[in-house]
Amino acid sequence: MELEHSFTVAVPVEQAWQVLQDLERIAPCMPGAALTSYEGDEFAGTVRVKLGPVVLTFAGQGRFRERDAAARRMVIEASGKDRRGGGTARATVLATLRDDGGSTVVDVHTDLVVTGRAAQFGRGMLGEVSNRLLGQFTDCLAEKLAGAPATAGAPAAPATATGTGGAAASPAVVEPIDLLGVTGVRATAFRLLPYLLVFLAGGLVGGGLVALLIG
Repeated sequence: MELEHSFTVAVPVEQAWQVLQDLERIAPCMPGAALTSYEGDEFAGTVRVKLGPVVLTFAGQGRFRERDAAARRMVIEASGKDRRGGGTARATVLATLRDDGGSTVVDVHTDLVVTGRAAQFGRGMLGEVSNRLLGQFTDCLAEKLAGAPATAGAPAAPATATGTGGAAASPAVVEPIDLLGVTGVRATAFRLLPYLLVFLAGGLVGGGLVALLIG
């Protein structure tokens, strides 16, 4: 299954590229997400999801397969499985940044492969839910970028671990994603949850988002 997303932020492409490399800074823009470690191209985190009165936390990891500053291009890989053994999911994400008259357009192509029960949902359901969450992310990201210092032309600092042993500082408690509110159907929310989380891990990683997978 292939999915396409695109969003625009009102800063120059050089500035956007630098900010989007800073996972610790932008991870809070991902609904329900917290970054727990980041070293080199490897990173890990958690996603909190609310289903009615129940709040669930999922943890996982991901990696940047490619980061080409000259081409303004990133490739991210994410994968996971349903803990109940109902299926698997993996995503390869290509994100590119391009100049648009002083603003930056971020194009995200996601190649998502799912097995098991998730296959019944197709791109329609996943696309609708991801678009809603992407809207929340881009609104937050626009604020982050608007407040970023203009340092165009300076190379982005290499990624390094934060804290002891590659662990990030203890993240603040974040508000969980209200998945029932997003999907509107309780039964669908429960069945879709493991695979949607992997999709979020990949599909919303575009442009430097932290990849958060189910374990």
